[in-house]
Amino acid sequence: MPILGILASAISGNLVPNSYESIATTTLSTTTATITFSSIPATFTHLQIRLLARTNSGGADNGIKIQFNSDTGSNYSYHTLFGNGSTTTYYGEANTVSNFIDKAAGGSAGASMFGAIVCDILDYANTNKYKTTRSLGGTDRNGSGAVFLSSGAWRNTNAITSITLEPFDSHSFVQYTQVALYGIKGA
Repeated sequence: MPILGILASAISGNLVPNSYESIATTTLSTTTATITFSSIPATFTHLQIRLLARTNSGGADNGIKIQFNSDTGSNYSYHTLFGNGSTTTYYGEANTVSNFIDKAAGGSAGASMFGAIVCDILDYANTNKYKTTRSLGGTDRNGSGAVFLSSGAWRNTNAITSITLEPFDSHSFVQYTQVALYGIKGA
């Protein structure tokens, strides 16, 4: 099983690996500000995003935000835990216009290094509850490394039909960034 598949299974708890179905995959051929998945079918229990990403920011890493159904209202909230082997940091924000799903490698990370993020979107089609995300990611910070664990909420009961990913601070994803969207059945 590929390393992202193992990581995905570890995050997803009791989900059976065979219950994943590919919805869409893209590899960027040029620098791109946002990545959007649209017309997401409501035939799964959960969704999962697997992202290998690098941005053109000046730092070693760059936060990635997520929005659902083009909603830019202040009805998102998130919290995250970050560790780099010597320190841990946590932060969160309420009433924001997007969720945070961890960090990708930034422009000053080691040459050709990409960060990995796996994000689960739970009960995305359930119209009786708000939507939650949980994600795990990591980057090589030019030799030191960092790991991130985040969760978030979208305070909206609409079924999720589109997802937009975007680096923070007006940066862009660079060439060879890869993102895949999976549907998860059962559990």
